Amino acid sequence: MIETVIRKRIEILTDTALAKRVTDAVDKAGITGWTVIPVSSGKGREGRWREERVMGTDKVFVLTIAAEEKAQALAEDLAPELTKYGFLLSMWDVEVIRGERF
Repeated sequence: MIETVIRKRIEILTDTALAKRVTDAVDKAGITGWTVIPVSSGKGREGRWREERVMGTDKVFVLTIAAEEKAQALAEDLAPELTKYGFLLSMWDVEVIRGERF
């Protein structure tokens, strides 16, 4: 059987204009990689929204996987931004193969 290890999967929904701030925080936390995925629409407490490039409010998901301590460091670094800019950060345990890469 293939051996797996537990890591944290982290997804951060943010405005595209703030994606570099998020990816910089991922790098600062010592996490080795991230992926930015465009998001075209959604719905939240304030209702539906959709990509709006003219207004600069299009959104992206920044996705990464990290060891527990690095994930916590990232969450602590971004905590003030969550309220200030309305980021959405979620994380949960995932099993990965080749855990040393994360």
